[in-house]
Amino acid sequence: MALKDITLGQYFPGKSIIHRLDPRTKLMAVTLYIVALFLCKSFVTYAMMFVVLALCIGLSRVPLKSILRGMKPVLFIVCFTALLNLFYTPGEHELFHFWIFRATWEGLLAAFYMVIRILMLIAGTFLLTYTTSPILLTDGLESLMKPLKKIRVPVHELAMMMSIALRFIPTLIEETDKIMAAQRARGADFESGNLMQRAKAMIPLLVPLFISAFRRADELAVAMECRCYHGGEGRTRLRQLSYQAKDWIALALFLVLTVAVGVLGHFGL
Repeated sequence: MALKDITLGQYFPGKSIIHRLDPRTKLMAVTLYIVALFLCKSFVTYAMMFVVLALCIGLSRVPLKSILRGMKPVLFIVCFTALLNLFYTPGEHELFHFWIFRATWEGLLAAFYMVIRILMLIAGTFLLTYTTSPILLTDGLESLMKPLKKIRVPVHELAMMMSIALRFIPTLIEETDKIMAAQRARGADFESGNLMQRAKAMIPLLVPLFISAFRRADELAVAMECRCYHGGEGRTRLRQLSYQAKDWIALALFLVLTVAVGVLGHFGL
């Protein structure tokens, strides 16, 4: 797996209908989509969720290969989760039995549904960051969490930290790639050997990466202080968020989808 395959936090500029939606609409739509995914019980409801996801990807005009490439880093976790569901889900229809491993038809279905759920969840989350700039994402999060200010929750600071974290993921990946190239030029080997040897080979990579990350954090803090940044009190925004007709329609559609999946799941469909 190459570091360039990690696409979390990247933003693909565009003028599609998904890009033009209010960031709060997209945040709530993704939340409803995740809830609906966990309400799915059968192939019918999962097929509905897949159609919705495919339609959203098509409307966003984000390259499909970018979304598929972004899933490569989680393939190991997905496969491991599938194996756990396959061998440790009890059932009556046994497929095969080897040593302590017993696979059943119910376990196979559970593994299949779990893999589909994880992949669609990741794709939906990626689509949010691909079509929403970090600044708009920060404004949307802060607006949605505004009621928490009444109980003295630092809403602006939390939204800013999440935005900065997403913004610097591609930067840190690029920095890691440069450090790995420099270490390979000096004879370092990150691919051969067993798991422990590979872990030890990563130590010369982690030290300069942490130093670079702390240096960037310090430079960012100094830059924000020089610009008299003191949190969200009294600050204005270049773009004022406002719901439009397309936002209400999108929210209504996702709400209907969630309710429909929940009703179908209640009847075992």
